Amino acid sequence: MSKFIITGGTPLHGSVRVGGAKNASYKLMIAALLGQSESRILNFSHISDVLLVEKIISYLGAKVSSAGERAIFIDPSTMSDYKIDPAHGEQGRFSTMFIPVLLHRFGKAEVPAPGGDKIGKRSLDRHFDGLKALGAKVWFEDGMYKAEAVKLKGTTYRFEKNSHTGTETLIMAAVLAEGKTILENAAVEPEIDDLIEFLNEMGADIRRRSYRVIEINGVAKLGGAIHRLIPDRNESVSYACAALCTKGDVIIENARHDHLKAFLNKLDEIGAGYEVGSYGIRFYYKGPMRGTDIVTEIEPGFMTDWQPLWATLMTQCDGESIIHETIMTNRFQYVEELQKMGVKIDMFNPEVSNPDKVYNFDLKDDSPENLHAIKIHGPAKLKAGEFKVKDLRHGATLILAAMTAQGISTIYGIEHVDRGYENLDGRLRSMGAKIERVED
Repeated sequence: MSKFIITGGTPLHGSVRVGGAKNASYKLMIAALLGQSESRILNFSHISDVLLVEKIISYLGAKVSSAGERAIFIDPSTMSDYKIDPAHGEQGRFSTMFIPVLLHRFGKAEVPAPGGDKIGKRSLDRHFDGLKALGAKVWFEDGMYKAEAVKLKGTTYRFEKNSHTGTETLIMAAVLAEGKTILENAAVEPEIDDLIEFLNEMGADIRRRSYRVIEINGVAKLGGAIHRLIPDRNESVSYACAALCTKGDVIIENARHDHLKAFLNKLDEIGAGYEVGSYGIRFYYKGPMRGTDIVTEIEPGFMTDWQPLWATLMTQCDGESIIHETIMTNRFQYVEELQKMGVKIDMFNPEVSNPDKVYNFDLKDDSPENLHAIKIHGPAKLKAGEFKVKDLRHGATLILAAMTAQGISTIYGIEHVDRGYENLDGRLRSMGAKIERVED
């Protein structure tokens, strides 16, 4: 177990280069298993989720190796097993994404129930209903999701609600299916477009036919490809909020403004400083910021992954700010810690005339104790303390708040942070943060 010791109150100055997107990296690794020859994927971040997927790929019999600083080579030709060790399930939320690969390879699959961050139920119905529409049988038995299919066949499937991972899962299922598949109401995140580009480079036939409609013409086989991952937009937002909260000035190399439009639009509203250039984006404090309201939405709206970080930024803004969470049922776990640090936050349920259309989670998965909005009263002078990380973004939020606070804070459970951030403490130190990793 490790912890961070953080002395707050120091503005960040300098630059940082973001690595490949966490939410694209391990999915492209899994997609590489659909090919018949080696793929080489570039621009990986050194994070624990990538290491875990490497272990699973090796467990299944394929060859995976690091080559150079940020490249991973994957040769699927030696795959020999259709069952993933149950021990790998709780560590990540991606186990079910192996199902289409294993079905194409072996006609059957057994994968453990996925784990990952505890931020509310993530319905797998949208994944499995689509797989069933393509001809697969899917059921749950002895703690494992099991699937069978002699041959997947193209179909038209409409997602009842937006599903980022569900869209990616069905793309991988349809790419080697017999015939044409049309996915309607499909997700439009840039990470999905990165997956589509990679698969097309492997020989797939996929295109976005219109907004939220994806057409996949099944092909007989796929080869390998060389592909560079897109930069991580969540990492970019994390460093941007850190720069603004600490009243600093940071250049985020490699950040793409076209992936951050919803975030940048909100920075305009609060009066924060940023400049877009060929190098990436500079974020800087240029004076008092004013609070504003956000509603998390599916792409191209304001991401649910950004809102915990945004909440900490709002504690440093003048006036009241409201955050309405519509994607996850339980993403306000950080509120208690911010309150302990001296922030006045009210939790409430806003009036919603048509909840089924407003909320992207399944209403049957919600519970009365879940409140879906908060009001932050700013600005607040944050106080240091001792805290334990509950999930990835919760951890990043606590670190950001501790750097903003006066005094020395201790953050436990930082293994959650290592899942999605490469050398976060080292990068922050390089920009002036007083943060130390201590091994217990």
